[in-house]
Amino acid sequence: MSNKIDIVVDGVKYVRADSVQPEIVNFTGENSIASRMIGKKVICRTRNEGLNAGIVLLADESGVVLNDCRRIWFHKPRDKSMSWYEGVSLSGISADSKVSETVSSKTIIEDYSLTECTDDAFASIMESKPNEQG
Repeated sequence: MSNKIDIVVDGVKYVRADSVQPEIVNFTGENSIASRMIGKKVICRTRNEGLNAGIVLLADESGVVLNDCRRIWFHKPRDKSMSWYEGVSLSGISADSKVSETVSSKTIIEDYSLTECTDDAFASIMESKPNEQG
């Protein structure tokens, strides 16, 4: 069994070789601001779910589905001259930040915002040691 996801947006095919289940997602709805984020590495901010980092699988006005997702419980940017989660999306996450284990998929059905991450920043979030609950 191949471990890949093919995401096709406006005729452009995005392939991820490290996914758990093979899946093909074709965006067939109206082109929207949210749908333009499909396939991107993001930090998703919501009212009830807090901050999550993941790769956008689906997105519209009703919610977002993130693959390879981690909740960010406490964060500081790696670059101390930056602030908030926008700083994390640019420079990565500090060593004293707290993140959850990675889940294969999370569906968030509520208002949300998406902030695109640099590749290095996203890697730092995904490579951080998960925080243990005490």
